[in-house]
Amino acid sequence: MTRNAVAIVSSILFVALAALLVLVPVPYVAWRPGQTIDVLGNTDSGPIIAVTGLPTYDTPGQLLMTTVSTTRHDSTLSLPEAMFVYFAEESDAIPREVIYPPGLSSEQVQSEAVAKMDQSRDNATVAALRAAGVAVSELPRVDSVVLSGPSGELLLPGDLILAVDGEEMSRPEDVGEQVRSHAVGDAIVFTVLREGRETQVTITAAASNADPTIPVAGITVTRGYRYSPRVTYGIDSNVTGPSAGLVFALGVYDRITEQDLLADAVVAGTGTIDPDGRVGSIGAIREKIKGAERDGATVFLVPEGNCAGIGGLDTDLQLVKVATLREAIAAIQLINEGNSTEVPTCG
Repeated sequence: MTRNAVAIVSSILFVALAALLVLVPVPYVAWRPGQTIDVLGNTDSGPIIAVTGLPTYDTPGQLLMTTVSTTRHDSTLSLPEAMFVYFAEESDAIPREVIYPPGLSSEQVQSEAVAKMDQSRDNATVAALRAAGVAVSELPRVDSVVLSGPSGELLLPGDLILAVDGEEMSRPEDVGEQVRSHAVGDAIVFTVLREGRETQVTITAAASNADPTIPVAGITVTRGYRYSPRVTYGIDSNVTGPSAGLVFALGVYDRITEQDLLADAVVAGTGTIDPDGRVGSIGAIREKIKGAERDGATVFLVPEGNCAGIGGLDTDLQLVKVATLREAIAAIQLINEGNSTEVPTCG
């Protein structure tokens, strides 16, 4: 083979390899700083957090919900793109299966993310009301319904179970015990609270698939909550996931308490929350910190479990370590009083 032929073949191989690097997708997605949303702000439709049934108060401060921009489920990264976001300080490349479990469609991924956001809002509401001293009672709640079962289209997910056969229910276990006190084929009367209205639903006990002598109602039951105020969230439906729980809870708390929690500060944060006010870790903490800094925050509330993942991130933000909603409230109060040295921080 002549030198020219070798050069031509080498060039063709080089171009083919370069094309493969650019065109062949790799199993990673990119995380970049996303938008921030002031949950104490307003949209054209009204306040982002709206509360009725309680006095509410405005604040001059801002409370930023942070997000991360993620490669879409139906999009891919090339190797050069993945390497670029991995080595950049304000982004990261994450194994695709961590974000998008195999076997799920785009619709299923979106549905799960929406469900997590809905649960996050519910948890935040309960945690904030409790922190503000508003009465919240626990009740069994219908979590899921087997559509082909005895409760299909009769009981609905979200129904709060007040009583079964006239017996008041206070724990999820109480419902199962009352159902099992019946025989297969018996009528069981549920008294439920649905969208603020009390109603009675009668179902016929079916036989368990595991044991035909055991009656079942065809539902799963979890812990639910009853309270008088109504809280709604005007967040774009495209913003999903559970990581705004802490910020939502702080927003509700600030709305319904007379004390000006934020003063005129710009505070950002992230973290899941449960109804008892415990804050959980999230993903993309570094990207969310950078997004908050970009948009003017001076304080960032970091879930305790995420502090180790911040490492040597270059930021001017005060990174406040929190494990509960009450700790977050106390930290913000201390900062506004000029007692920042008493505030626990990451690092």
